[in-house]
Amino acid sequence: MENSFTVYNLETHQTKDVGDGHQNGSLTVIWRDWDQIIHNPKMIYVNSVNPGEIKGPHIHKNRTSYFYCITGKIVIIIRDNDQYHEVELSSKDQKLVSVPNDIAAAIVNNSHEISQVLVLADVAWKPNDDEMVNTVFDNYDFKKWF
Repeated sequence: MENSFTVYNLETHQTKDVGDGHQNGSLTVIWRDWDQIIHNPKMIYVNSVNPGEIKGPHIHKNRTSYFYCITGKIVIIIRDNDQYHEVELSSKDQKLVSVPNDIAAAIVNNSHEISQVLVLADVAWKPNDDEMVNTVFDNYDFKKWF
């Protein structure tokens, strides 16, 4: 059975100093309109997760969310067809995780620093839009990450 979520390996390019040409960093492509990975992003935000904390689990009824870890480390726990999938990301990983609507997910920060996650969504959040449903992962052991 295929998963409904997707993990994309992202394209990274080394960058060079304009003066002497030495490598001064890198550039990772998260979204380009012609890649067709994220369809018509409507909202982009940074989600900060404190050390030892869990955000979620919850379900978005209408939107697909795409997660990229900017700083720190996280684990995205995805419940799909009554199976749990654990996707570990860090600021060193060049991966984008796509979680479609109606799939439950939680973000775990099992590090000792604040982790920041860039989130792109195909539906923008509005106050009081009733688009998110909190849920419980009854038979999942979150304690194993701490």
